[in-house]
Amino acid sequence: MNKKAKILLVEDDPNLGGLIREFLIVKGYDVDLASDGEEGLKKYINWKYDICLLDIMLPKMDGFTLAREIRSADKMIPIIFLTAKSQQEDKIEGFKIGGDDYITKPFSMEELLYRIDAILRRVSSKGKDGQQPEAIGKLEYDFHKRTLSFDGEKIKLTSKENELLNLLVLKRGEVVTRSEALIKIWKSDNYFNSRSMDVYITKLRNYLKADNSIEIVNIHGEGFKLIF
Repeated sequence: MNKKAKILLVEDDPNLGGLIREFLIVKGYDVDLASDGEEGLKKYINWKYDICLLDIMLPKMDGFTLAREIRSADKMIPIIFLTAKSQQEDKIEGFKIGGDDYITKPFSMEELLYRIDAILRRVSSKGKDGQQPEAIGKLEYDFHKRTLSFDGEKIKLTSKENELLNLLVLKRGEVVTRSEALIKIWKSDNYFNSRSMDVYITKLRNYLKADNSIEIVNIHGEGFKLIF
């Protein structure tokens, strides 16, 4: 767990905001709470944060607008959207802006904690550019060089193969939703891009066959999960 990580929490419900803040403080985080988008932006400008938790339906400045402002200053800071909205188009909008995760109210505090910990572990272990060579089972994956290596053999990945594999690796053991992958990599979740992504998933599975402990699992109705 990232015990000293500093969190910006922007939530206009004072009861929920207070509960989340106190829970995360008990778990070892340093949490600043803002009750509207403008206050959240002021706090972001004046302090350095490791991750932002943003409600979407905020007074003065909504969470999507606030996220765009934050993204204009820092392309890599993790953002989790907290919202009562569950419509697909809202999730897509969140990923288009550059959100790292999306949790729908009501949610358990333990689930929120897990998502925060998982994202911060990825940032800590990979560096914010996500380009450090690493082991995937018995294979070595180099994002920067776009290569997979095993037993003296090296596979050169295409740009889309590389981006898709990197997303799966960064979220190892977690579900990468179809919408998230399509918006982040193809910039659109239309039918043709979706079919194209399925082709790339098949290609990646073939590349990873060198180690049978590695698996890209289909999660019905959701997306994919990389397990090794």
